[in-house]
Amino acid sequence: MTEQAGEHAADQPTGKLEQVIAAQVRHYRTTQGLSSAELAARTGMSKAMISRVETATTSCSLTTLQRLADGLKVPVTALFRGADTDRDATFTKSGQGSLTVRSGTQHGHEYRVLGTLKGRTDALEPTLVTLTDASDVFPLFQHPGTEFIYMLSGKMVYGHGSYEYAMEPGDSLLLDGEGPHGPLELLDLPIRFLAISAK
Repeated sequence: MTEQAGEHAADQPTGKLEQVIAAQVRHYRTTQGLSSAELAARTGMSKAMISRVETATTSCSLTTLQRLADGLKVPVTALFRGADTDRDATFTKSGQGSLTVRSGTQHGHEYRVLGTLKGRTDALEPTLVTLTDASDVFPLFQHPGTEFIYMLSGKMVYGHGSYEYAMEPGDSLLLDGEGPHGPLELLDLPIRFLAISAK
C-alpha cells in the first residue's frame, strides 16, 4: 500500500502525542529551511500528508514516523520530545537551597541541599558544603550508596576509611558511602565543595 493510498486510514481525532509530533516535525523542518514539498520529496510522502502531520489532524504509523525522522535527519525519539512533560525537577538559584542541620553544623560546617525529587528513592542528592571554622572536631558520615565530591575552593584532607586525600579546587573523589568519610584537616579556609550522594 502506498503512502497516498493509506494516508486517510490513520486520520482520526488526535490527542496530545500527535500535537507534540506535529510541533517537532514543524520545528525541525523550518529549522533546516525545508518546505513541506521538500520534506515530502525526502520522505516519499505527499505534501498533503506532511500538512496533516504538522497540523495534528492525523495519527502517524511507526513507518511514517521513521520516514519523517530519516527525512529530517533526526532520531525518531526527537519527534516525541516534550510528550512526557509531567516530570519532577528542582531549580535552585545561586545562593539558595535548603539548609540542613547535621552533626558538623555547630563546627562552622554549612550543608545546603541544592535539590530533591519527590518520591524518588534512587534520586541524587546534591549538597553544597561550606566549611568556615577550623575546629578540631569533624563529623564522619556513613550511608548507603555512593558519594561524589568536587572541590570548589580551599584545601582540605578528606578521609575515607583508612585513606586520606589532599584535595584542592578541581579535585574530585568518588567513594562508597558505607565507609566512614569526612574532612580530617582543613588546610585553607573557607572550603567549599559539592557533595552528590546516590543510593
